[in-house]
Amino acid sequence: MTDRSHITRFLEQIGVKQLISMFDLLPDVLFWIKDKNSCIVHANEIYIERFGFKSLKDIQGKSDYAFSPAYLAKQYITDDQKVMAGELVTERLEMNTSDDGGIAWFVTSKRPVYNDISEIVGSYGITRYLEPSAKILSDIEEIKGPVDFIRENFQHNITVEQLAQHAHLSVSALERRFRKYLAKTPNQFINEVRLENSRRLIVDTSLTISEIAYRSGFSDHSYFSRQFKALFDELPSELRLAIRTQE
Repeated sequence: MTDRSHITRFLEQIGVKQLISMFDLLPDVLFWIKDKNSCIVHANEIYIERFGFKSLKDIQGKSDYAFSPAYLAKQYITDDQKVMAGELVTERLEMNTSDDGGIAWFVTSKRPVYNDISEIVGSYGITRYLEPSAKILSDIEEIKGPVDFIRENFQHNITVEQLAQHAHLSVSALERRFRKYLAKTPNQFINEVRLENSRRLIVDTSLTISEIAYRSGFSDHSYFSRQFKALFDELPSELRLAIRTQE
């Protein structure tokens, strides 16, 4: 039997750099390490490739704002701060954009990084595409009904009570499931689906901003603009202008 001192010496000889390079062998896992300012220190090859870069040095020292939409970068960095404050993320089910632009499910876990005197100096995490295991499939089923209902009816008025009734759940049970599996409330998810649709319409159509707001489920144009700004860090009119400038 190998004694513990030998194991310790062996791990010291290997070194951290060699250990973290092993994540390059996992083809369906995105792995990253960030410093206390949420800037990338290390990432595996699939993470680098997913964001369109060729090497680690292209993203080292940069935050998520350098290669993710502002609303997602803001969410990621907020997550980092919570993790470094002690809130662990374990196997959290998330819905995000897949490589082909469609919607895909992911599972994410995050932890703080400690130095040799037990101070938190950053965070690390892994995200993997959803695997069709029995547990994950059952997790999806927990929220599939209400999520599908929202995506099919977001342009109409949807109340949490109506959503709970459709899912055959109490309002409190519905809200618990959304917090557990999506880390957000039903109303937050409804709002994000509407805003994602509005952004697609701004990019892909020549509809007026007012018409886009209406088609996306917003009856108040000013409220729509404020919500769009809060999520995407720019006004609908600013995005439209940027697109026309590029044409």
